[in-house]
Amino acid sequence: MSGFAKRGERVVHRGHLVTVSEATFVDPDGVEFERDVVRHPGAVSVVPLLDGGDTVVLVRQYRSPIEADLLEIPAGKLDVDGEAPDVAAARELEEEVGLRAGRLERLAEFYNSPGFCDEHSIVYVATDLEACELSAQGVEERYMSIEHVALADVAAMVADGRLVDAKTIIGLTLVLLRR
Repeated sequence: MSGFAKRGERVVHRGHLVTVSEATFVDPDGVEFERDVVRHPGAVSVVPLLDGGDTVVLVRQYRSPIEADLLEIPAGKLDVDGEAPDVAAARELEEEVGLRAGRLERLAEFYNSPGFCDEHSIVYVATDLEACELSAQGVEERYMSIEHVALADVAAMVADGRLVDAKTIIGLTLVLLRR
């Protein structure tokens, strides 16, 4: 073990999505220190593959914290009590891009920004897709667009900055590595 231990945590803000706390820890030498900690319910994301795996379906969505649109794989938070992550991923895929997965496979799990936040994400790949009804949730989803991108173009899009979202880069890179 690392020798670090948590001594306590005090909530300073409880918001719609996250809770912010001030936490006290002790290091291996017994010295106390404080950290701001953001608690997040977790998230799922999905790489939807079309055309035998040659095309990916992405969404272009406004992101308030950076005041810009990002091109991303469909995603959402784990905010439904008792909902399994794979069920949440399938739900997000249907809501955001109107696709139902015949096959959904977990690719990886990761922490988004563990230096200050406990958000844990799971990324899936979806294949054998069929169209279903869209069900936009929230103002950003009502205004987002759906784009089809050739998987062969992904590396160049990351390199030139057209793709800058971490979950999207992780998911697409893992799909590319499997080919």
